[in-house]
Amino acid sequence: MSTSYDKIRIEQGAWVVVCDGRKALILCNKGDATFPNLRTHEVHEQENPPTREQGTDTPGRVHQSVGAARSSVEPTDWQEEGERAFMRLLAEKLDAAVTAGEVKALVIVAAPRALGALRPHLSKGVQDIIAAEVDRDMVKLPVYEIEKHLAA
Repeated sequence: MSTSYDKIRIEQGAWVVVCDGRKALILCNKGDATFPNLRTHEVHEQENPPTREQGTDTPGRVHQSVGAARSSVEPTDWQEEGERAFMRLLAEKLDAAVTAGEVKALVIVAAPRALGALRPHLSKGVQDIIAAEVDRDMVKLPVYEIEKHLAA
């Protein structure tokens, strides 16, 4: 459901979730659909150092069932695992907010990789209120820049 910027309509009270694998900004539109005024509602960050700093084990080895051949097993990418866990927690937070009636419309802005990691964890209730998805990484931009990009 990717949408070009000129078609995004952010209703009053809608949440704009801007995220990547390490940080999520939950912004709320205090303005209206014509003149959005995004304000920070919540900020979530996760410390996720590179894999080389998280794991020191060498890759495992597998013995073949026939013969003496051995092959290595691909090492776990701990940073990627951390990003997936962060996306799961964000999806749970969004589901709780929808269930509690805190939010009625949602716009998700995320890098394509983060969007792909988030989608499988979104509940049916959250999916039903998504007004737009923007596959672009804007999490490092200040809020006024995000607002400017989305309202353009």
